[in-house]
Amino acid sequence: MIIDSHSHLKHGDAKGTEYSAEAIVKIMDAVGIDKSVVFAMSTTTDRSIKMAKEAVDRFPDRLIPYVYALPSYESVVLDRIDEAVSQLGFRGIKIHAGECTLAEYVIDPVIELAGKLGVPCLIDCLGRYDPIERMAEKFRQAKIIVAHFGRYLCREESLIDRFIRLAEEHNNVYLDASGVIIVNKIREAADRLGSGRVIFGIDGPHEEPDTITFARNELDKIRALNLNPRDESAILGGNIADLLEI
Repeated sequence: MIIDSHSHLKHGDAKGTEYSAEAIVKIMDAVGIDKSVVFAMSTTTDRSIKMAKEAVDRFPDRLIPYVYALPSYESVVLDRIDEAVSQLGFRGIKIHAGECTLAEYVIDPVIELAGKLGVPCLIDCLGRYDPIERMAEKFRQAKIIVAHFGRYLCREESLIDRFIRLAEEHNNVYLDASGVIIVNKIREAADRLGSGRVIFGIDGPHEEPDTITFARNELDKIRALNLNPRDESAILGGNIADLLEI
């Protein structure tokens, strides 16, 4: 089973681009993705819950909801996150450093809650290594998925290497391969960590060159690594299925 672990109902681009559940499923069907994790960002936590719930209600067998955590020093949104996971069936948490601080006095309660609830946190840290290292060490029960091996479209091999080493040192750290353009680093991570902590995602939809080609390119990127079938299957779906217990 192929599972895209990183798909947006609402993006964080300048336009706050939105995609419907129908559009996402159409892309999935075109490229052969069985299930997708979906979430909205660039919105409130409450609105992200509403958008993801509506999408999953339309396609309960295809889409898996994450709640978007947008905490601040005034409100850590723990009650809404807890309700989404405990009562509404959400399976994980999305955090983006472009919209909230990763300072411990704001983000740590969210990571601690994720550990207690047993759901992973997909974190786009924008290349900020130190906060991820701190969280990984402090909250060893929390499963932390580092989006894009650390930074989207990163061309700095040394930064990617730091996140791979962090995952070597902390078995609660996983690496999301979406937006990784130094593709040999995905193979290197699989060799060094074992394939069990590398996770496929498309970080889509994106319309360059078009949504279907974009998704297919991310999928083909993994297949082009020529991994053994067991490892390829784990990265393309088995690992996130185990994390989400599906």
